[in-house]
Parts: sequence; C-alpha cells; structure tokens
Amino acid sequence: MEKIVVWHNPRCSKSRNGIKYLDEKGVEYAIRRYLEEPPTVEEIKAVLKKLGMKPRELMRTKEKLYRELGLREVEDDEKLMEAMAEHPKLIERPVVIRGDKAVVARPETAIDAIL
Repeated sequence: MEKIVVWHNPRCSKSRNGIKYLDEKGVEYAIRRYLEEPPTVEEIKAVLKKLGMKPRELMRTKEKLYRELGLREVEDDEKLMEAMAEHPKLIERPVVIRGDKAVVARPETAIDAIL
C-alpha cells in the first residue's frame, strides 16, 4: 500500500475525526501539521490535481482571513494558491493523500475512496 499522508490540524475536530477514522481502520499514515509546515505552491498544485479541484474549492471561504485578504474577488488560480501557501489556515482540512489520489475527509468516511 502506498504511504498515506494527512494534512492535519490537531485543533480541528474534523481533522481529528479523520485521524480517528484511519486509526479505527488500522491504516498506517504520516501526519503533516500543515500549519507548522506549510505546503508550497507546487505541493498545493499537485494536491489539487489529485483532488480534481480548483484552488477555491480547497479554500476555507468562510474563514475571516479569506474575507480580510479580499480573496473573493481574486480570479487568478496562481494567486489563490500563493495565498494558501502563505496562509495555510485557508486550506480545508483534513486532506488525506495516497499516491496519485487525495480527498478532503469531510466527512471522514470520504477516506474510503482512496483506501
């Protein structure tokens, strides 16, 4: 089985639920605390491809910071990815990555799609 990596924020209940779900399934994984070790624009681009998403779809658009940065008006995908790399708090969580696939584990059972 390919290594599973979880972009995790331990303060987020949805993220903790994803970890708990993997534990209950007995799946091995590595945790990346993406707030402490932010992904680069290239990593975000790669994950978006695995998710089959556009940048805005991976963003926490209800986050206060999203409004403060005026990102609603931004149409340039590159600029949105740069904002996520600079402010990882804007990234939806948890992101569970395995090989060439990834899911946003909301709900945590979405993880089944890549197991």
